[in-house]
Amino acid sequence: AEWTGVLLSTLLEEAGVQADGTWIVAEGVENVRGASSLPMAKAMDDIIVAYAMNGEPLRPQQGFPLRIVVPGFEGILHVKWLSRIKVVDRFYMTYNDYGHLRQDPDQAALSYQVGPKSVITWPSGGLDLPGAGFYEVRGLAWSGGGVVSRVEVSTDGGENWMDADFRGTPQRMAHTAFSFNWTWDGSEAMLMSRCTDELGQVQPTRAQRKGGLDNSIQPWRVQSNGSVTNGLA
Repeated sequence: AEWTGVLLSTLLEEAGVQADGTWIVAEGVENVRGASSLPMAKAMDDIIVAYAMNGEPLRPQQGFPLRIVVPGFEGILHVKWLSRIKVVDRFYMTYNDYGHLRQDPDQAALSYQVGPKSVITWPSGGLDLPGAGFYEVRGLAWSGGGVVSRVEVSTDGGENWMDADFRGTPQRMAHTAFSFNWTWDGSEAMLMSRCTDELGQVQPTRAQRKGGLDNSIQPWRVQSNGSVTNGLA
């Protein structure tokens, strides 16, 4: 989607934010369920108070008349039907923070960010390869932590990894297309991709994932008959 709005930092600067304001609480007309606590550092960076989407005023289901857009953070924090923004001096627990009950505020803030994620889109589950030969493996990668700096592909279930090629120039917090040239010998294979972002964060395996948002590696099993299925099944 293409969002149109005003940087929240502009509004906060106009209002005169005090130095002890370290967090904000964005509230929507959903009351308790429509509130989110966000660190001031993020508020002064790239949060948008949006009034339009894809060239037209926000539709009711998208948060008319105002909503916030928080690039790189989980969607539940993008408060719709915005009613007010409070500047506070500490983290405030809201309904949307139920997943962070055992974390201190700093750790909770870090967990809001979408981690590096990549997925192979071709070949993927439900497809059939006609036989052994040359194939271009394709996929998408992204990260809430900024620009994707590297994508690797494994054809043997993670035993060995090789660099994939970017299709175009990676952009901050945007889908990055990648491809990898693969010569399949016709034996069973396990295709996987993993990405690294500019912060050095590496996409985890399912076993390495610490909970919360699932950005783990998605494997695709290629059987000897060419059938492609979910490698986790």
